[in-house]
Amino acid sequence: MKQSLLWIEENIPLARDVFRMRLTGDVSGVERPGQFVNLRLEGRFLRRPISVFDRAEDGITLIYKAVGEGTRQLARMTEGEALDALTGLGNGYDLSRAGDSPLLLGGGVGVPPLYWLAKELRGAGKPVCAVLGFGSREDVFAEEEFRALGCDTRVTTVDGSYGRKGFVTDAMPESCSYFYTCGPEPMLRAVWAKTVSEGEFSLEERMGCGFGACMGCTVRTKSGPKRICKDGPVLRKEEILWEE
Repeated sequence: MKQSLLWIEENIPLARDVFRMRLTGDVSGVERPGQFVNLRLEGRFLRRPISVFDRAEDGITLIYKAVGEGTRQLARMTEGEALDALTGLGNGYDLSRAGDSPLLLGGGVGVPPLYWLAKELRGAGKPVCAVLGFGSREDVFAEEEFRALGCDTRVTTVDGSYGRKGFVTDAMPESCSYFYTCGPEPMLRAVWAKTVSEGEFSLEERMGCGFGACMGCTVRTKSGPKRICKDGPVLRKEEILWEE
């Protein structure tokens, strides 16, 4: 973990309530796809955790959804403003397990952390299949970015207004060597039930500190309690215990 002052270079709308923010500054603490940053907002007691969409030498790109007061405040910020950020939080995805045909499954704002992962896997010469799920046409983003990497990119929408009608589990290939996924819990449960290969899930929990001190985001796993902010957010499929 590293604390840095990052400067807003861009903060623009991408889709319905979805924004892309580019930040410049010291991001040396951000090392692996699947990690996140925790942003301090003026007047807010708790920081806001946001996953990293992409990383460059001089900064990072975030894609987030404005759903509450904090993220709506973030959406109103403009170029040139600064954000106090804790960077390089979480364990991130394990690229060494990808095998020869990795599958990426993202739902809504669970899509962003998979882009940097896809970029790294494509850079290693892996043929990547990316299935991106959204509610409707107005929610779709990042499709072209995945296609530009050379991924086999499949888009689903619940209402059928764009791409294939249905869920990410309806557009999965018949087989894969390993899978990586991030999205809302109902989607993750469906992926867990349908997949036969090994894989990794990026989970969400309400966070206090964001770096493992407060224990507020602890979940039960088959190997004991784990803090989503510190021991996660990425857990392997065989570790997960879904709460009833």
